[in-house]
Amino acid sequence: MPDISHRGQVMPASPIRKLVPYAEAAKKKGIRVYHLNIGQPDIETPPSALDAVRNFHFKVLEYSHSGGNESYRRKLVKYYSSKGIDINYHQIIITTGGSEAILFGFLGCMDPGDEIIIPEPFYANYNGFAVEAGIKVVPVTSYINTGFALPSAEDFEKAVTKRTRAIMICNPNNPTGYLYSLEEWETLRQLALKYNLYLFSDEAYREFCYEGSHFSAMQLEGMDEHVVLMDTISKRYSACGGRIGAFITRNKGLHQIVMKFAQARLSPPTFAQILGEAAVDLPENYFETTREEYRKRRDLLVRRLNEMPGVFCPNPGGAFYAMASLPVPDADVFCQWLLESFSYKGETVMLAPASGFYGSAGSGLNEVRLAYVLNQESIASAMDILQAALEVYPARTSDKSKTVLTTHY
Repeated sequence: MPDISHRGQVMPASPIRKLVPYAEAAKKKGIRVYHLNIGQPDIETPPSALDAVRNFHFKVLEYSHSGGNESYRRKLVKYYSSKGIDINYHQIIITTGGSEAILFGFLGCMDPGDEIIIPEPFYANYNGFAVEAGIKVVPVTSYINTGFALPSAEDFEKAVTKRTRAIMICNPNNPTGYLYSLEEWETLRQLALKYNLYLFSDEAYREFCYEGSHFSAMQLEGMDEHVVLMDTISKRYSACGGRIGAFITRNKGLHQIVMKFAQARLSPPTFAQILGEAAVDLPENYFETTREEYRKRRDLLVRRLNEMPGVFCPNPGGAFYAMASLPVPDADVFCQWLLESFSYKGETVMLAPASGFYGSAGSGLNEVRLAYVLNQESIASAMDILQAALEVYPARTSDKSKTVLTTHY
C-alpha cells in the first residue's frame, strides 16, 4: 500500500463531530439525542432568500467571477456600511464558506513553517486549516475564571518568534462566546503594528452580541495593510449548508495574491450567492428578533448550568456558545459516556469536549462547549439530562466551590 501523507496523518479530528458514531449508535437504540455539540441553528433560513434561489431563471449554470458575483459584492458593501465598515466591492472576494476565507488567509499570508498566534480555546478547525497550509498555531491561553478575556500583551509577546506572521481573533468568540472590548482591540492593534503582523478577524457571529456592541477589526485606525476580515452567511442567516463566505482586505497586494487562489478553485457556489444577495435585503428587525431568541436561550442555559453543583459557566457576551467546567476529570470520556451508557427518560445529550478547542496539551480537560442552537424547551430538557447524568456519573469529582469570575480590564 502506498504511504499516506504526513499531513493527512497529523490532521486533527473534529472535536465537534468525533463523537458522531456514538450518537448514531444511541439513536439506533431508540434514544433521542439533543445536539448541543454543533453550531447548527434551528432558526429557519429566511424564506425570501430561499425563494430567490427557487425563482432564479437561467439556461446555463455558469461559473461566476472568481471573486464572486459583482452584484453580490456591491450589495455586501451596503451591508458592511450599515455595520460601520467602509470598504468597496473590489476589496471583497466571495469564498466557499468562511472556511475557505480562513484557508485563503493562511495560504496568502504565510509560508510553511510560519506561525500564527491564537488565543485559546479557539475554533477547532483553525488547527485543521493550519495543517493544510503547513503552518503552526501558537496558542496563548485565556481562562474560564476571567470569562475567557483576551490574554495580556505580555503573553502575546512571549509567543512571538521570528516566524510569527499573524494573530487571529474570533469576535464574538467561538467556542467561548466572549465579546472583545475596544481596549482589547487596541492591544491587538499595537501588537500587530509593533511586530508587523497580519491581524485576522473571524466575524461569523457579528449579529449576535448581547452584552455590549460589536467592534470590527476593519474599524481599527492605521491597519489597512494588516487587517483581514473573514466572514460567512452560515450563522447570520442560518444558512450553514450554503457555503458562502467572504475574504475582505484593504491590502491591495494581498488581495491580488488571494485572488490567484480564488481563480485556482474557479468560482464560489452560484445558488448560495443568489441566496446571500437576497438576504442582504432582509429588514434590520430580522436580526433583532433572532438575537432576542438567542439571548433567551443563553440566559436559560447559563442559569441552569450554574445551578448544578460543581458546574461553572461564565455568561457569554455573544455568538451562541457557552463554555462550562464540569465536576468530571475528563470531559472527553464523560461526553462519550453520555452517548454510550446513559439516558434519562429515553433521551441523552451530545456535548463538545473542550480539549479539542485548546492547542496546549492537557488544557480544558474538564470543560465542554454547549451550543444553544435549540429551542428553549429542548434546552431545558437537555439540562435536565445533564443534571441527572452528573448526579450518577461514576467518575464524578468531589464538588468544589464555584469558580469566581474575575473582571478583566
